[in-house]
Amino acid sequence: MERTFTAERAAHARAAAEAKGRHVGRPIAHSADKIEYARLLKAQGTSLGKIAAKTGIPKTSLHRYLANPAAAELV
Repeated sequence: MERTFTAERAAHARAAAEAKGRHVGRPIAHSADKIEYARLLKAQGTSLGKIAAKTGIPKTSLHRYLANPAAAELV
């Protein structure tokens, strides 16, 4: 029973935070600006290793962002 009440209170707190315009959930890992910069560098022919060094985004994440253009919108 207490689990139900806890879940209801948490849902209410999330809804109240979203109504105030606050971000709810896990923090954003990489900004959209960094991802766009990485796309620009990739279009110029820069290697993933150099892009990772310049942007600070790991190569595994770069693979995901550069392969799927919509992935940046999800982050």
